[in-house]
Amino acid sequence: MERRCPYAPPAEYDELRAENPVTQVELPTGRRAWALTRHEDVRAMLADPRFSSDRMSPQFPTLVDNTQLRSTFRPSLISMDPPEHGPARRAVVGEFTVRRMEALRPRIQEIVDQAIDDLLAAGEPADLVTHVSLPVPSLVICEQLGVPYADHDFFQQHSSKLLDRETAQEDRRDAVDQLTSYLGKLITEKEAAPTDDLLGRQIVKQREEGKVDHEALVSLAFLLLVAGHETTANMISLGTVALLEHPDQLALLLNDPGVTLNAVEELLRYFTIAELATTRVATEDVEIGGVLIRAGEGVIGLSNAANHDPAAYDRPDELDIARGARNHVAFGFGAHQCLGQNLARMELQIVFDTLFRRVPGLRIEKPIDELDYKRNSTVYGLHSLPVAWS
Repeated sequence: MERRCPYAPPAEYDELRAENPVTQVELPTGRRAWALTRHEDVRAMLADPRFSSDRMSPQFPTLVDNTQLRSTFRPSLISMDPPEHGPARRAVVGEFTVRRMEALRPRIQEIVDQAIDDLLAAGEPADLVTHVSLPVPSLVICEQLGVPYADHDFFQQHSSKLLDRETAQEDRRDAVDQLTSYLGKLITEKEAAPTDDLLGRQIVKQREEGKVDHEALVSLAFLLLVAGHETTANMISLGTVALLEHPDQLALLLNDPGVTLNAVEELLRYFTIAELATTRVATEDVEIGGVLIRAGEGVIGLSNAANHDPAAYDRPDELDIARGARNHVAFGFGAHQCLGQNLARMELQIVFDTLFRRVPGLRIEKPIDELDYKRNSTVYGLHSLPVAWS
C-alpha cells in the first residue's frame, strides 16, 4: 500500500486500526501475516521474547522472496534471537553511546559544513540528496567503520538494489555477494593490521577473547554500512521538505535551536521511513490485542500506523515539533531497538541546525507531490531533491 500523500500513511491503516487493529493480510509473496496497527500492540509485540527476529527463517513474513539468500547470508544483529543476540549486541553497543557520539560531534559538524559548501558551490538548482543527504551519513559511517569513502558509490548502488522491492531475486543475490565480498576483503586487511575504528576495535576485542569471527564481522559491517547511511539520508531529505512546507514549524526551530532535538523526534515519528523493520514471527501461541497468534505465524508491526495512532498522539497527522514524543517506534522498541539511534539523532540535529542557518533562503524547486519519492523501497525517502536559495 502506498502513502496517500508524500507524508501520510496509507488510508487503509486508519481503517484497519479502527475496525480490525490485528488482522491478517496477504503479502506480495502470496503468504499471509498478521498486521498490527495500534501503538500499544506494536510495542507489546516488540517487547515480547516470544516473537522472533530471525529473517532467515522460512516462516518469516518477508515482502520479497529471499529464499536464495537464506543458505549464504550470515544472520546480522537484527536477525538474531536470544541467546546469541544479547552478547553480540553488547559487544558493539559501546560504540554508539551518547558519550561517544558527543565526542564525534565536532567531526560531524565539519562534514556537514563541507557538504553545505559543496551544495552552494554547485550553483542553483542543486540536488540536496547528492550534495548533503547522502554524503553526510555516508562519510560519517565510513569513518566510524573504517571503510574507504572513495568506495561510497559502490555500496550505495548495491544497497539501493537490496532496498528496492522490485529488484529481481538474482540481482538481489548479486548485490549481497558484491557487498559481502568487498567487506570480507576489508575485514581480512584489518585482521592483518587492526585499525583504530569500530571494525578494528572489534577485531582486537575478539582476539583478546580468543577467537576472531570473520563472518560475524562481515555481517556486522554489512548491517551498519547499509543501515547507517540509507535511513539517515532519507530522513535528511524528507525532514528538509517537511520543515520548508511548514514554515511555522521551521520558524520555531530557527528562533530556538534548543528545540531541534524535539523536532528530530517529531520528524522521525511523522515519517517512520523504515516501517517494516518491526516484522517478526511467533515462536509460541501469543495473544496480542485480544487476538490469538499461533506459533509460526508472521507478524508485521506497522510502525507508521502505530506512530499515527490517535490513541497515542493528539492530532497524529499534524507536524508539531513541540510534541517531542520519544515513545515513537520509528527506531523500533525492545531488545532490537535501533543500535545507531544516537548517531542518527545527532546527524539530523546538526544538519537541520546548520542547513537552515547557513542557507536561510532555501526553497524546493518542484511541487512536493512531483518530487521523486522512493515508493517501492523498504526505506521511504527521496531519490532527489532539487533546491535553490537566492
